[in-house]
Amino acid sequence: MNPAIARLFGLVMVLFALLVAFTSRWTVFEATALKDNPKNARPLLEQLRVDRGDIRAADGTVLARSAPARGGTFARRYPTGALFAQVVGYSFIDAGRTGLERRRNDSLMGDRSELRSLVDQLRGRRKVGDDVVTTLDPAAQRIALQALGDRAGAVVALEPRTGRVRVMASTPSFDPNTVPRRQAQLNRPGFGSPQLARPVQGLYSPGSTFKVVTAAAALDSGRFTPQTMLGGDSGVKISGVPLNNFGGENWGPIDLRTALTQSVNTVWAQVGERLGTRTMARYMKSFGFYGTPPLDYPSEQMNASGERAANGRLLRPTSGAIDVGRMAIGQDKLAVTPLQMAMVAATIANGGVLMAPRLTRRIVDPDGRVALDVKPRVQSRPISPEAAAQLTDMMRGVVDEGTGTAVQIPGIPIAGKTGTAEIDTARGITQPWFIAFAPAAAPRFAIAVVLDRSTGTGGTVAAPIARQVLQQLLRHA
Repeated sequence: MNPAIARLFGLVMVLFALLVAFTSRWTVFEATALKDNPKNARPLLEQLRVDRGDIRAADGTVLARSAPARGGTFARRYPTGALFAQVVGYSFIDAGRTGLERRRNDSLMGDRSELRSLVDQLRGRRKVGDDVVTTLDPAAQRIALQALGDRAGAVVALEPRTGRVRVMASTPSFDPNTVPRRQAQLNRPGFGSPQLARPVQGLYSPGSTFKVVTAAAALDSGRFTPQTMLGGDSGVKISGVPLNNFGGENWGPIDLRTALTQSVNTVWAQVGERLGTRTMARYMKSFGFYGTPPLDYPSEQMNASGERAANGRLLRPTSGAIDVGRMAIGQDKLAVTPLQMAMVAATIANGGVLMAPRLTRRIVDPDGRVALDVKPRVQSRPISPEAAAQLTDMMRGVVDEGTGTAVQIPGIPIAGKTGTAEIDTARGITQPWFIAFAPAAAPRFAIAVVLDRSTGTGGTVAAPIARQVLQQLLRHA
């Protein structure tokens, strides 16, 4: 072969190889990344001509649907308005996608197998999306939002045995139907961050609700029992610095059951120090701390719970910067999401087994066939059934005679724990918490309630909200 022709042939082959490599990069190897890139508007433009599937609540209530628009296109509508704004999210050309609209986009768009898509085309069928049936309870969600009122906060309620999320409320909320014309206003600083999904994105100091995690580690490790006695006076040195109980109370020697019932800081801080950072880290990771929750929700719209540095970075679970005694009572640099604390309560309720939380019950295709039936899945087994039973009894004491009596429902035994993180002591600003499960003997629901920068205590402010939501859930269980 002529050398010049050979060189030209070689050059053509190199250019052809580069062409194949670059086209394969976008069409094969990085197709998913390109499709999910928020700057890529093509998927959003495509969806205008697709009859996108419905998103429905557990009782069939339509939470999101597509309505015919001009020129053979469709527009997204949200019939329940602000009720499920953060969890369902929205899908618009100008604003993008959030929440379940983003997480279940492929199903809602009707993206199926190549064979099935070909069959649909041969049959002349227009592309229609699958419906997503969620685990959400509209009546209980409505009660949660009404109870929160105009206060910023969140409520999460789970089924301990299945991990199904029944309530995922966040205030302030917004009407997703108005997002295209109000996007700038909703994102404005000082507007209350209504698009923030507080149940999974909000990070709060858990206060004394975290003592449940410390108690779980203490009992399961075998180093403590509910009858273990420790000094409960104020002024105990933790990491070399004196620690006081709420109101400076002195309890003297008390057992762990009483210490949880009365939420005695100095006792649980001592327990945390005796367990040590490594043991606490092991149990925390088993409960789901330090990892993004395995919820069917966009991972980039969720935060991991754990100890965080001043710049917000998640610390190593065994970092030397952790004051394990103060962390053990929900202080130090601990920041958690409401979902995480609901998972803690659900684990105790389920005999020490943590079920992976989930929002989707099933996905149904346009022909009524179940394309995906989401089964309950075990996430981890943080503690033994024996430790869970002991802790359940201790948490019942909190509700029956301790700081959580405001959650009581006549005839229904409840196990719970209050928490009151002090944000601004001079102005009386607190972060009230309450976690619980009911009925205590055969739990159906676990719940976490938090109010952002409020006043009062978890027992007086958050527990009544939990009571209202639990009453609604149990009424129709």
